[in-house]
Amino acid sequence: MKNIYTVVFVTASSRGEARKIARSLLEKRLAACVNILGGIESLFWWKGKIDRGKELLLVIKSRTSKLPGIIKAVKSAHSYDVPEIIALPVEGGYKPYLDWIDGSLN
Repeated sequence: MKNIYTVVFVTASSRGEARKIARSLLEKRLAACVNILGGIESLFWWKGKIDRGKELLLVIKSRTSKLPGIIKAVKSAHSYDVPEIIALPVEGGYKPYLDWIDGSLN
């Protein structure tokens, strides 16, 4: 059976929060890898007005089957009332890398 892979985006308010979320996902084997990108400026609608904030972006590599666990783990570790948790399907990729994801999640 072919595994379906996903990339999940999560924003965080601080480097500490981003690392806490990343470590939790890795320790629970919900993610094979989490990249933390700094210097993100976000503009968004919140409570009826346009708001802005400086954030970090987590790029999480996993299997689609792990998404419910990822959502649960992020929500429990996150400071936001409504954290961004967006999953995008992986259409394809380098087979040895995808095999590595599988090996990391088993």
